[in-house]
Amino acid sequence: MGLGVFQKIIKKHLMEGEMIAGKSIGIKIDQTLTQDTTGTMVYLEFEALRIPHVKTELSVSYVDHNLLQNDYKNADDHRFIQSSASKYGAYFSRPGNGICHQLHLERFSVPGKTLLGSDSHTPTCGGIGMIAIGAGGLDVALAMAGNPFYMKMPQIVNVILTGKLKPFVSAKDIILYLLKKMSVKGGINKVFEFTGSGLRSLSVSERATITNMGAELGATTSIFPSDNMAYEFMKLQKRENDWVEIIADKDAVYDQNFEINLDSLEPMIAQPHSPDNVVKIRDIAGIKVDQVAIGSCTNSSLSDLMKIASLLKGRRIHPEVSVALNPGSRQVVRELVRRGALDWLLSAGVRILEMGCGPCIGIGFSPRSKGVSLRTYNRNFPGRSGTKDAQIYLVSPESAVAAAITGKITDPRDLGMKYPKIDVDKPFIINDSMIIPPSKLPDSVKIEKGPNIISIPLKSSLSNYIQAKVQLKLDNNISTDDILPAGTEIMSLRSNLPKISEYTFRYVNPDFFQIMKKEKTGIIVGGENYGQGSSREHAALTVMYLGIKTIIVKSFARIHRDNLINCGILPLLFKHEKDFDRIEQGDVLAFETSHLKSVNIEITNISKNFVFEALHDLNEREKTIVKAGGILPHYQSKKLD
Repeated sequence: MGLGVFQKIIKKHLMEGEMIAGKSIGIKIDQTLTQDTTGTMVYLEFEALRIPHVKTELSVSYVDHNLLQNDYKNADDHRFIQSSASKYGAYFSRPGNGICHQLHLERFSVPGKTLLGSDSHTPTCGGIGMIAIGAGGLDVALAMAGNPFYMKMPQIVNVILTGKLKPFVSAKDIILYLLKKMSVKGGINKVFEFTGSGLRSLSVSERATITNMGAELGATTSIFPSDNMAYEFMKLQKRENDWVEIIADKDAVYDQNFEINLDSLEPMIAQPHSPDNVVKIRDIAGIKVDQVAIGSCTNSSLSDLMKIASLLKGRRIHPEVSVALNPGSRQVVRELVRRGALDWLLSAGVRILEMGCGPCIGIGFSPRSKGVSLRTYNRNFPGRSGTKDAQIYLVSPESAVAAAITGKITDPRDLGMKYPKIDVDKPFIINDSMIIPPSKLPDSVKIEKGPNIISIPLKSSLSNYIQAKVQLKLDNNISTDDILPAGTEIMSLRSNLPKISEYTFRYVNPDFFQIMKKEKTGIIVGGENYGQGSSREHAALTVMYLGIKTIIVKSFARIHRDNLINCGILPLLFKHEKDFDRIEQGDVLAFETSHLKSVNIEITNISKNFVFEALHDLNEREKTIVKAGGILPHYQSKKLD
């Protein structure tokens, strides 16, 4: 029986367990990445592990999120990350160098390697044939310390691509179509591996758009083969010596097959407020647009931006539409300048923002109240743009240009333009001067901590009996943005757990912090796909800090479930979904935790006088971590032993 690309790489990196879907495995991690909003906490966690030097082949710390320096907080965080990276043996990408996913793909990705990143869009590098997985910061810190990364062996979905995309239909439309068919929870505990004759026409940059946004499926990761397209990409980056061929065996067996005929695809659009609320653009064409945002880690490659610049050359954006571009990397911008394309963008009226995440996470270029914003980004959850009542749509670069020109949602095929032929075959400008290597004298490096950087408080071990009030009852698809919003004010507090906890569930229930401050303990009840979206472990750390003991839901998003376990919070599942309807906010629930030996847990609703059953799916390792109060207390107790 042959193996697919994902299986081949897993087999070479397997440290514990078997490659059987649903079974727990531990894999060796070759590379890690962090960004600044998660990186401060990762280095605080790494410091708590008391490991003097990273043990991976390569670890890189990027600064790309909190680039606005309104006061000392972000600047202090950047200095802390830089000094920590220097001391512990990681590379540091300076502010203004670009977005971590685009940069890592350009400068550090290696086919056949494993990459773990404290950002949910780490799977971007799957576009070149890496196993690239997003995870919580604690998991990344442990990987930096040389520990395996644990996960359930996912099912592998073979996405067979046939045909070729037609003009004005792009890679973004492929992933939007997949989201329409699969939904934001359709990829939980699954990997999407792409095969078929349609691969021959998709560049690495196009593949990376698909793997980047595969995170919105809830997938563990997505991956393409490392073929001639991968070689050509690495050759442009002058890294062809790192290329190896990795393709699926002809007799590879997959758990599921899903075919997409690229010839039949049309321009797609995700409507508010979910990436899977997808329709054809022609079905809603004509809606007035206030704003267009281009770029982010999903669509900021040179080919994407050259396509946009070529379509705007000699034209002007609509007078009632504001258009901004946040480029993916400094290399891309320098290439735009070299080819004259930056002038085309500026002449058309496009605002050029800093090379970072920016508007994608609500930092700058927020829409007006109730404004309609079309974005080439990957998420459109309520409030993520920085404007709570904005209507955010997700589109391809071609569809973004169409709206920028016409002032309304427009099928780009209706523009009457000739589709541009983009040539990106010249070797790229290579200048890594803004990537700083670690110190050769780490003992001489002093880690610099500003007043906003607070060490992590450790949680006590799990009590044998839990009795607490349901402080929140929530619906399906609660995202980490719902649990802990993004935006300038809040994200500058990522290294200050006591302060950032005040914003927990701010948009869901503004009184939540005050309630928890008074009650000091509680339980949260939720529906399906609880914790979807970002990898931000702060969405688990803050509820831990506030005293939440357990979360009972219909189903969890993968990364958030792992983050809850790492924080010592017990994740439980309703055995019978009807019991969700019987519980109200304010009910007092009670149960014994000694029953973790069994998957069934009897919970008494003291307020309503009935008993219902919940399940846990913890393996023995996860039980030990939860009982210890989280991964850090567990790890420290092991060190003491």
